[in-house]
Amino acid sequence: MSLQELETLLKDLQALPKECEWVEFKVNNGNPQDIGEYLSALSNSVCYHKQPFGYLVYGIEDGTHRLAGTSFHPQLEKIGNQELENWLATQLTPKVDFNIFEFEYSLQRFAIFKIDATKNTPVNFKGNPFIRIGSYKKRLDDHPERERKIWHIENLPAFENEVAKENATEEDVLSLINYPAFFELLKLPLPDNRIGILTRMLQEKIIVKTIKGYHN
Repeated sequence: MSLQELETLLKDLQALPKECEWVEFKVNNGNPQDIGEYLSALSNSVCYHKQPFGYLVYGIEDGTHRLAGTSFHPQLEKIGNQELENWLATQLTPKVDFNIFEFEYSLQRFAIFKIDATKNTPVNFKGNPFIRIGSYKKRLDDHPERERKIWHIENLPAFENEVAKENATEEDVLSLINYPAFFELLKLPLPDNRIGILTRMLQEKIIVKTIKGYHN
């Protein structure tokens, strides 16, 4: 993710009215066991709620949502001789993808773990599955009704239906999409102005208008 995308994500998460079941805010608590349990809980929760990603955010104060910054540097942390990121990955079963982003915003440092939703199988950390219930991390085996649902959810959309870029500008849309080929494929006349091109792509659901730009 680019710095601009990370800053936008940070502000969007900060703007949430409260922590939800796929977002956890922390300031400096970098306990590896705790992080691993949250990776399991968030991956299982985003599957349960049919969300694409969960987020463990360092630098936002829980409750106030104040941008406090963090002194925790997950990409520098080690467990023995093993990097924290690699150690966490080896403790998760089945394997689930996650990424760690560290960046500065308004002269403060932040770290965001972006966690994929699991696919039909609950994710365990060190053999134990977790899930978020409200703003709390719980053992998944204490909530069998949610565990059953995860086993049966087919929640991930087909690649063709996923958003390639969020909140794109008009310039982004026209540079990223081969719109002449789109009009030629549909045997439509190519409009001679930007508004005409964007309007037609909106009508054909190639792009979606949002408050901040376009999804495509």
